Amino acid sequence: MTEPVLLVEKQGHVAIVTLNRPEAMNALSAELRVALGRAFRELQADPGIRVAIVTGAGRAFCAGMDLKELGSGGEGASGFDKSVEGQDMAVALAEFEGPVIAAVNGPAVTAGFELALACDMIIASSNARFADTHARVGILPGWGLGVRLPRRIGINRAREISFTGNAVSAEQACEWGLANRVVAPEELLPACIALAQQMASCVPEVLKGYKRLIDTCYAMPFDEALRYENEQAIASARAISSAAIAARREGVFERNRAQTARIEAGARHDD
Repeated sequence: MTEPVLLVEKQGHVAIVTLNRPEAMNALSAELRVALGRAFRELQADPGIRVAIVTGAGRAFCAGMDLKELGSGGEGASGFDKSVEGQDMAVALAEFEGPVIAAVNGPAVTAGFELALACDMIIASSNARFADTHARVGILPGWGLGVRLPRRIGINRAREISFTGNAVSAEQACEWGLANRVVAPEELLPACIALAQQMASCVPEVLKGYKRLIDTCYAMPFDEALRYENEQAIASARAISSAAIAARREGVFERNRAQTARIEAGARHDD
């Protein structure tokens, strides 16, 4: 029986989406792109799912577009044929309202790099590598790499990556602010699941609203963004009762006390 090209596992309020073409380093074939688009539309329609994790099976996160298929010139091969059902996976990913974590377990190359950047944050295995080879393949990016990368790490560093096609290590990616953190390979998925569960424990509608607020404000001029945030804050405050805030306050205090205790215990252990 043929293995599916995409695996979706649900753990409580968290979905783990795994690219499953390990023999092809999870290259984005048309079938896989369609499956990704469908999966994220289904996750968006599932009220129980609040956070998603995207990762790759085997030794790679995603080696980019399936170049063999791309060279065939068949329908949907380019990745931008909107007539093919679910082809625009980038739209489906963007329309998912909850946080999306990229668990980058190995090479994330070109379109695979774009996929990681389309997520809200990147947690990298020490085996992760990031490379943009668009200029060497001979095509321009169309899923946001040319827009997101300069905003994430600065325009000059983005130019260095994209104009050379050179790979960036996990440690360099973290130093430049591309990855949130680097963990050992065996710790990658557990770390991402723990992070996702922490996010999923927040107030669901506010979690979605906060993601939308950050994304919207980031695209605005500073003064305009401040005004917009203030308007959203007022609307949010009016939508919730003081009793509801009071009911949640003790839970927040208790969590803060527990975190402080763990930090202090760790500090004593280091001593």
